[in-house]
Amino acid sequence: MNEQDKQKPLEEASGLSRSGAAKSSGWKRLLSKKWVSPAFFMAAAAIIVTIMWLYQGTDKSEVKPADDESAEVSDVTNTDEAVADERTLEVIADGETLQWPVVDRSELEIVLPHYDADAPSEERQQALLVSGTTFMPHMGIDLARPDNAAFDVAAAMSGKVTVAEQHPTNGYIVEIAHPDGLVTVYQSLSEINVKVGDEVKQGTLIAKAGRSELEKDLGVHLHFEVRENGTPVNPLALLDEEE
Repeated sequence: MNEQDKQKPLEEASGLSRSGAAKSSGWKRLLSKKWVSPAFFMAAAAIIVTIMWLYQGTDKSEVKPADDESAEVSDVTNTDEAVADERTLEVIADGETLQWPVVDRSELEIVLPHYDADAPSEERQQALLVSGTTFMPHMGIDLARPDNAAFDVAAAMSGKVTVAEQHPTNGYIVEIAHPDGLVTVYQSLSEINVKVGDEVKQGTLIAKAGRSELEKDLGVHLHFEVRENGTPVNPLALLDEEE
């Protein structure tokens, strides 16, 4: 081996040493720059925050406390709806829809209709109650037999008797309170069979048709009204005409 061959490995080793030294010196120069350290710090902080956010998101998806509370509220709501449905079914089962306040509707005729402000002029005139020189809208319907005979009066719905008395111009009167602010009114009566405080069932005979000073020209008849929260309602809108 000649001198040249011996020198090559030494030169190569020397070159590797110089390369490593150059790389080390390059890192030192890089780190010595003022902007390098903050940059590394920000990059590391960003990585840490990302890892924490991913961990928290996974943890929330497993716990879901808000959903559990919503489920409890939903259960309460469903219970309230079930109770309301039961009450509705009870009303339907009892048959509590308004019925004619008489035993046999076919034997009677409407001699004075309910006043409807939206009806044609001719119908409104027919529904006016005349008292001397005064004209008043008729807030109920009057039923009478063609032969002017008396007839039985029945409760149109189940309820509690709140009025049972003689009125100076309306004859004997009875009022029955029902659920939801509904009240049925019976006037021009005779032979009242109920008193205040009585609980009556639908169809119970409460009186007989009679006369009144206010509508004396009609003879024996029944004046029947329906009021909802104090406001008169046309009974024909709630009654089945074919009964």
